[in-house]
Amino acid sequence: MTIYNFSAGPAVLPKEVLQQAQAELLDWHGSGMSVMEMSHRGKEFMGIAAQAEADLRELMGIPSNYKVLFLQGGASQQFAMIPMNLLRGKTSADYLNTGEWSKKAISEAKKFGSVNVVATGADKNFSYVPEFSTWKRDPDAAYLHYTPNETIGGVEFNWLPEAGDVPLVADMSSCILSRPIDVSKYGLIYAGAQKNIGPAGLTIVIVRDDLIGQTVAGTPTMLDYKTHADNDSMYNTPPTYGIYIAGLVFQMLKRQGGLAAMEQTNIAKAELLYAAIDASNSFYNCPVALSDRSRMNVPFTLKDANLDGDFLKQADARGLLQLKGHRSVGGMRASIYNAMPLAGVQALVDFMNEFAKKNS
Repeated sequence: MTIYNFSAGPAVLPKEVLQQAQAELLDWHGSGMSVMEMSHRGKEFMGIAAQAEADLRELMGIPSNYKVLFLQGGASQQFAMIPMNLLRGKTSADYLNTGEWSKKAISEAKKFGSVNVVATGADKNFSYVPEFSTWKRDPDAAYLHYTPNETIGGVEFNWLPEAGDVPLVADMSSCILSRPIDVSKYGLIYAGAQKNIGPAGLTIVIVRDDLIGQTVAGTPTMLDYKTHADNDSMYNTPPTYGIYIAGLVFQMLKRQGGLAAMEQTNIAKAELLYAAIDASNSFYNCPVALSDRSRMNVPFTLKDANLDGDFLKQADARGLLQLKGHRSVGGMRASIYNAMPLAGVQALVDFMNEFAKKNS
């Protein structure tokens, strides 16, 4: 039986990447060492890290005036690092609130200055993206922060906010590498790796040069982007194995046609799953506004919550794992990141159709 892992994170990794890592586990390229036991300052790992950065720059079209940082602490640590580094003498920042991860970013930013919430989706239980025309911007804000894809609520931007001269900051933890983007439109992009990049423990930050080096007073050395930019992400021991796996993922994406090709596959997967939900005569329901549905995280409920247990038990028996919704919202959630094959989504849809027929 083929197992399909729909976990929101740590999430499914490409099988070919895992197989390559397995083959290289004990002896990387004749070095006699596993990557996980290499010195981060040795020529072998330095080469791995440099290649990973070069491949990511190529995949995303990252301009030369942006630094790529391989950090730790997850997106949650970035919630603090961003105001520490980007307030740059100002006292406030703009934040959009579209769900759980936006709320956490807002809460942390309030420790360092004033937060102006430009708009919120709370009035409809975070089921939509507020129209840009309704946003109430602060002309003196140091930056504008938003979450392009809310992993828990399944709300995703399909358009780019116009920030003007204010740096645009994006938490792309659950949508990075899923489609092409114009990096030059952003001041800073950050993402935990454990959804679309690699194993948990690695965090990637892409930051424009001019936003580095003006931290708030008292910023710890390790929370200063300049520390990591000046030391090629090796001020301390970085998450070496996570960087290695990420590098393998980047190479695989290049072989498969890059982000434009990945986007087409992701569109096909999402359309297949949403079509099954919408055609179920309300046996299944997706709470997200049609225009703001995520391609990465698909939440849905059953018409009778008493069937949830049976649904999950039978799905597990079919090898369809980790479909239980986040504890804060309940229901179901299928995370269909880059590494989830179309066959996995088809298997889920087949099961959903059978379950609905039996229980309608």
